Amino acid sequence: MSRVPFAYAACALIWGTTWYAIRVCLEGYPTYTAVALRFGIAACILVPIALRLGPWPRGKAWGYLAIAGVLDAVSYLLVYVGEERVPGGVAAVLYGTQPLILAVLLAATRIEPITRRHVAGAIISLAGVVVLALDRFDVSPQQALGVVFVIGSVLVTTIYSMVMKRQSGGVHGLVSTTIFLSVTAIVLGIVALATRSGVPWPPPLRPTLALLYLAVIGSVVAFLVYFWLLRATTLLLTSTLVFVYPLVALAIDAAFERAISLGPRAYVGAAITLAGLAVSLRRE
Repeated sequence: MSRVPFAYAACALIWGTTWYAIRVCLEGYPTYTAVALRFGIAACILVPIALRLGPWPRGKAWGYLAIAGVLDAVSYLLVYVGEERVPGGVAAVLYGTQPLILAVLLAATRIEPITRRHVAGAIISLAGVVVLALDRFDVSPQQALGVVFVIGSVLVTTIYSMVMKRQSGGVHGLVSTTIFLSVTAIVLGIVALATRSGVPWPPPLRPTLALLYLAVIGSVVAFLVYFWLLRATTLLLTSTLVFVYPLVALAIDAAFERAISLGPRAYVGAAITLAGLAVSLRRE
């Protein structure tokens, strides 16, 4: 269990920075091209390595991994389209609703028991997320639609996390991640081709660097670490990552986007969010 805190911190820092990287990438690439290239590059890196490893899944495990990959494609399509309309910090904040959605789904499927501590932590952190959101929102119909897309992504992400938690056991972590991301890449590639999204040439430097960061660090490294963490701990603990993403994303916004500054209310929201995280992670 000594590696769990490091894996948890790695996921939080990597995915907390990807929100800003997505916006930088979209400055030079069409939306569907950007997300398809991200996962296509990740799959090309992983497939040659996974071919040498085992065990590979058998029977129904292939189906569950494929379903999870398709859901991941849907989730990221919603995130990228949503980030056309809302800032990355706001999108990250909206992901703070995941533990409440997860609690409802876990209670319905009885995959993991729900304790009062988890519910209390989720409610406290959700209150912090609301305070953060109030500090950042500039309400408009376009932003409202972006919020709907991101919330839809939260629901889809929660479902595929449950599928991976329950059905990927017995398969090497890198192998399951490769299949999962390869299916995601195939689905997104089909969408990009169907929408005739082109590739800019010559590739713009800053958006291309962001694309490579998203593909290698934000996809290959992050998903390998996340799925290991998912096996080593519980869904409820890994779901608390969504309370940390907004803090990292908002800090990145403040550091690199000079037009955006954090007000006192944002810091209050961050403190409340961390308090809820502490309650969720506290030992019995």
